[in-house]
Amino acid sequence: MTAFDSLAKARYVNLETFRKNGSGVQTPVWVAPDGKELVIFTNGDSYKVKRLRRNSSVRIAECGVRGALKGPWHEGMGRLVQDEAGKSSALRALRKKYGWQMLLADWGGRIRGSKKNWVVIAVSLNAGA
Repeated sequence: MTAFDSLAKARYVNLETFRKNGSGVQTPVWVAPDGKELVIFTNGDSYKVKRLRRNSSVRIAECGVRGALKGPWHEGMGRLVQDEAGKSSALRALRKKYGWQMLLADWGGRIRGSKKNWVVIAVSLNAGA
């Protein structure tokens, strides 16, 4: 099994983004495969998005719900998905993987009005992963 396949099947992954000073910040998130990338949704105002805008290098590893690592780190590049078709595809992939939990997140986001601020992060693993 490749690193991509292993991460795509993981319930949670730890996404590490990097501050200006180079120190990493780890965040456990949901992830789903969408084509050759792993996709993640988050609030557009989150610090991980701000760090990613500054530095597209990321590390990603399988983890538990609280972030305890269950596998090795993999280097990659992250990008913010800008086009609506890409965002829709990513959210479909997340709904397919997480089922009712993602539908509940969708519903809650619509009720709170926060869904309009959601962004999608696409991660591609570096060659050899």
